[in-house]
Amino acid sequence: MRIVLFLLLFISTLNFAQDKTPVKRDPYLQAPSPTQPKQVRPEDKVKIIHADEIKKNPEKYDGNQYFTGNVQIEHQGSILTADEVVLYNEENFVKAIGNTRLQNTDGSVITAGEMEYDANTQKGVARKNVVLTDPKQTIKTDILYYDRLANQAYFNTGGTISDGQNVTYAKVGTYFLNTRVVDLTGNVKIETPQYIIDGPNIKQNQNTKIADFIGPTTITSKTNPRNRIYTEKGTYKMDTKEAYLTKNSRIFYNEKILTGDDMYYNQISGFGKATGNVTLDDPKEKRYIKGGYGEIFEKKDSAMMTKSPYAVKVMEKDSIYFAAEKIISYQRPDSLDIKVKKSYLRAFKKARIYKSNAQGRADSIAFNETDGIMHMYTNPILWSGEKQVTGDKVEAYFNTQTEDIDSLKVIGNAFAISKVDSLNLKDEFNQVKGKFMTVYYEKNAIKEARVVGNAQSIVYVDDTDQETKKPERIGITLSTCGIIGALFEERALQIISCSIGAASDTYPMSMIEPSKRKFPDFNWNTRDRIRKWQDILVDSPNNEEIQYTADNELFDKAQKAIDDEKAKEEAKKPKRTRK
Repeated sequence: MRIVLFLLLFISTLNFAQDKTPVKRDPYLQAPSPTQPKQVRPEDKVKIIHADEIKKNPEKYDGNQYFTGNVQIEHQGSILTADEVVLYNEENFVKAIGNTRLQNTDGSVITAGEMEYDANTQKGVARKNVVLTDPKQTIKTDILYYDRLANQAYFNTGGTISDGQNVTYAKVGTYFLNTRVVDLTGNVKIETPQYIIDGPNIKQNQNTKIADFIGPTTITSKTNPRNRIYTEKGTYKMDTKEAYLTKNSRIFYNEKILTGDDMYYNQISGFGKATGNVTLDDPKEKRYIKGGYGEIFEKKDSAMMTKSPYAVKVMEKDSIYFAAEKIISYQRPDSLDIKVKKSYLRAFKKARIYKSNAQGRADSIAFNETDGIMHMYTNPILWSGEKQVTGDKVEAYFNTQTEDIDSLKVIGNAFAISKVDSLNLKDEFNQVKGKFMTVYYEKNAIKEARVVGNAQSIVYVDDTDQETKKPERIGITLSTCGIIGALFEERALQIISCSIGAASDTYPMSMIEPSKRKFPDFNWNTRDRIRKWQDILVDSPNNEEIQYTADNELFDKAQKAIDDEKAKEEAKKPKRTRK
């Protein structure tokens, strides 16, 4: 539909003689040049359809004739009614005063206190309580300018646009009648039943119900003002409540913030997605997730991040870093108190974790952020200092107050390895293994382990030389027990208990062969070891394998002595000769 905002005071030619005093026009309606008067065709003149009286007063309207009482004027199909109309016949110009009403050919209607119209340029001005109505909307303002040839209407003194559901407020507005686009500037505000939109420049298409934002714009929920959208450039579908955001955009929901280069959000379904430099910030949980692509599900209070994602659990003393092919975060009510929500983080496929005193890898990691419980599934491996723990599954328990690891539980094929002396490259490792293992931390370091079920240990044993006061290697102790208690010291592993079918023997270094110094499934992993938090950003840091030197001197010497002795004995045996 065409909303003809031209206050078409289309008044036609009259045969009444008029004085030639120039009319005082609004600056928008420029007067014609007196040296080059415009030739007006008869069909372009305004026409008077009806008036109760025709008057002329030298002291009124510069002596021009005017019409009063139920005045009706026509110009090119549009009808203007008013209490009073002044006709400037020489200029083909009219002024309408009092209860003015313009009925346009497209069905739109303009009412105002007064109107001016230049039939030559087809430009007009309406003033005082101006209201434009059509089948879908109503525009209200104090002064409305229009240009019939350009098919535009304009206000700059503030106005409102209402479509029955939404109300728009703006300082300045331009209405393009052909495309039905309204270009609004100056503290624009759109109020819908559910949301309030604020911005400096908003374009609304009244046909498609699509709004384009240019400049800092917010869409705020009325029921929960914390839930809002911010963008500096974007498109919004008023009917479907879908937002497409392309510059410096943020989505605030459930006390979380999603940002990205390009974003989409559906306020009805609560689904949103972002691509390029995506960040999901959760200030309440002190955690954020970054990646190349992300999705949020507001009603489920969950989110997903892919394309090299990583998460950071910000802690005052020592933050935790997570990475994987996919990271999911969500909240669920506490089973004991539905009013309390617990937060969870899950990392899937090639998951990695970094903390200054604990680094790990697994196929997947699940972290209960509220309770501080972390589960590592499928080939988990966790390093702490120069100690390594592996098993079928690893559970880590964090103290949520101190932010430190309290303990680990290793379920199935539990195996702990400790470098005997981290200051050298000797191939010497203390080891303890079994079906189930509990590891306890003290001062952010592994201090003690309790192994249950087929427990075994290989421990290097030192003693202090009384003369030199230096440690002296005694040998290696091999233990097999139902339950082993082990104490990790600075450079040693001390077996403090060995119960249920205990068997323990200590062998001097000269009597234990190298193959017996490690369990068959020994795997000290230095290639994949995470040394700094940036190492989690790749599948594996692919470190150069550390080459350790085996100290077999005593064993080789003893073995040589045995071999020499056997050779001597063999030489003493009489030699048989064939006759």
